[in-house]
Amino acid sequence: MIRILGKASSINVRKVLWTCAEIGLDYDRQDYGSGFQATDTPEFLARNPNGLVPVIEDATGALWESNTICRYLAASAARTDLLPADPRGRALVEQWMDWQATELNASWRAAFLGLVRRDPAYADPDRIVAGVEAWNANMGILDHHLSSTGAYVAGGAFTLADVVLGLSVNRWRMTPMERPSYPAVSAYHDRLLARSGYRDHGANGIP
Repeated sequence: MIRILGKASSINVRKVLWTCAEIGLDYDRQDYGSGFQATDTPEFLARNPNGLVPVIEDATGALWESNTICRYLAASAARTDLLPADPRGRALVEQWMDWQATELNASWRAAFLGLVRRDPAYADPDRIVAGVEAWNANMGILDHHLSSTGAYVAGGAFTLADVVLGLSVNRWRMTPMERPSYPAVSAYHDRLLARSGYRDHGANGIP
């Protein structure tokens, strides 16, 4: 059993929870983050110097960064369906995981923090409009790609790339803003709903 430090409403914690659900891995989760146990204490910073959730702990020690944690858990469980063993297959999964963590996350920050979190630092309407445009443009990239695969992000089978991007799709759909009609993304969301892990930790009413 592993220990997961992080509140269940965090999108990055939910990546780990969904991965655990796919693997069938038992865990003990403890609430850390805004509104719960602090992440700026010396004890927590010794686990993750960035003061962010999630952090996991197992017999080998602590590990942070959500996408890295998901890869570690899949590899430890020898789940080559989620994270292929062959270099090309693994790279295809990881490139979309990295795209989610860099390009896609950067594009939604202003819109999400302004429209959902109501962060005063992101209240500028022009900044929000620009953020919505950038976010929709990146989701257009995903829609075009899914049109070519016809199923999941890395091809015909579900992988870890779908865990991290599935949660991003949910956030995009849940944010109160104008969105283009992206049929491939919509069909992808419907496909993910067949998985209990997505229903419990993705499409669960939390953006």
